[in-house]
Formats: sequence, structure tokens, C-alpha cells
Amino acid sequence: MARQGSRAPGGAQVEGARAGGARAGRAGAGLLALALTVTALAGCRAGGSGGTSAKEPARATAVRLPPRHAGFDYQIGGAYPPPAGVRIVSRDRAAAPAPGLYNICYVNAFQAQPQERSAWPADLLLRDAHGKEVVDEDWDEPLLDLRTPERRERVAERVGRWIDGCAEKGYDAVEPDNYDSYTRSRHLLTAADATAFMRLLVRHAHARHLAVGQKNTSELAGRRRDVGLDFAVAEECGQYDECEVYAKAFDDRVVDIEYTDGGLRKALARWGDRLSVVRRDVEVSTPGSPGYVRRSG
Repeated sequence: MARQGSRAPGGAQVEGARAGGARAGRAGAGLLALALTVTALAGCRAGGSGGTSAKEPARATAVRLPPRHAGFDYQIGGAYPPPAGVRIVSRDRAAAPAPGLYNICYVNAFQAQPQERSAWPADLLLRDAHGKEVVDEDWDEPLLDLRTPERRERVAERVGRWIDGCAEKGYDAVEPDNYDSYTRSRHLLTAADATAFMRLLVRHAHARHLAVGQKNTSELAGRRRDVGLDFAVAEECGQYDECEVYAKAFDDRVVDIEYTDGGLRKALARWGDRLSVVRRDVEVSTPGSPGYVRRSG
């Protein structure tokens, strides 16, 4: 989640939104991605699309990784033709991928979008001791209840359907947002809950030949191999001096979004020759919008 407030407005909020299975062109794939064989760490499908459990043996699955130090654009607020030099694009799951580029599919995986609140079973929304929903106040998003294996599997089944949609559209990777939601849970969720749930998502995404990016949550970067994560999507790692954490954990396979000119300068000064860095406006708006900002240097 963005420290200053970027989030796809609307976009991926309708669970059934798909692109009819249309595949994006992959003419530039040879330049854009490397092959990686990953061993999925936990989970299997539990009776239905997208569900997972710990009974299925691990399978080796080839996924395509984003290139290092490549032109990047963050378009989760709305898709538009990528600027010249861009090789990696992140878009909301409701959007189609950009033909010929490495495409990352944004999914809000750990919290419920406000307009989806009623679509979630009531017992899968995290509640405090008084039965009140625990909400991320910045976004008015209820946190999802990941405290037990059974609930994690049920949530993963729903999110797994969104991941399936990303794969069907032709995305190369998925970006599950709000990995750090346990830090806003009033101590009801733990880092162990978050990583156990992320393992289920990684397992499902890898089975669909999608790489998985760790979104923020630098405090868990050291667990990336255990969880099975492939690269990092960091917001403001320059601004907050966290780029080194991600660069070390993910061997420089990091895309960074800065929301201030100062953050961009810091990121480029130290990491501009190693990581993929872009400056965006906090609304992640589209060209022609009053607040639109995109710079990479």
C-alpha cells in the first residue's frame, strides 16, 4: 500500500471483470524476462477454483521474471500507452496488459475494496472483540481475516480467481497489495498470518506461470525465499531509505515508485543504475489529468 495514498480507483473492484481470455502480444519477451524455475512452498487447491491446502506436493513451475534496471511505468490508476523506453508496466487487474512488455497485474489481496465490502462473507472480514470490522482508515477498507488456515484458504480461493483472470489476460506477474495489513490489524493478525497467506497466493500464481512481486513490507523481505516471492514492488524506497533492503533480498530485481521529487532524486542517486525507478503522482493518474506526473530521470 502506498505510504502517501496511491491506489487504483475503481479498476479491479468487480470480481467478474475479465478480458475474455485475450492474450497480450509477447513479441519482446526474449528481451524482457528471464526464466526461473521456482519450487512452490506450500498449499494445494482445496475443492474448487483457487483454493489451497498443504497436502499437495510441491511442483516446479517456470515463471518469467521482470528484467533488472528497465524502464518502468506504474499505471494502476488507469491504463494508457506506455512512454518510450518502458519495458515493465504494472496495471490494475481489470485492465488489459500492454502488448510486448513485461506486465504486472495489481490485485488488492489482503483488504476488501469499499465497493466490494458486501460481496465478502461476513466471517472473512476481520473483527475485533466487539464484533466491529477492523478497517484501514486511509482507504476505508476492511482487513480480511487470515487468522486460521481455514479462513486463509477461503480468502485465497477468492483471490485465486482474480489471479486466474490475470493469467488469462496474458500478464506475466501479479502484485498482491497490502501484505503489510497485519501492521494495521490492532495486533489481531501477525506476520506469520501474512506470510502463510502469501504462500497460498504464490503457490496459485506459480501454478498459472505468474511471477509474484512482494509489495512493500520491507520488514518481511528477508523471508522472500521461504515464501516464494520473485521480485519486489516498492513504493518510496528512496524516500524512506529502504531500497537496499529490497535490492539485497531480491538481487536488484526491484521496481520502485517515488511520489516526490526528493524521493526520486534519492532513489536515482544511489540506485538509478541498478533498480527500475519511476516518479508518479500519488493518484497514479493518466496523461491529461490535472495532477498527472511521470518522470524517470
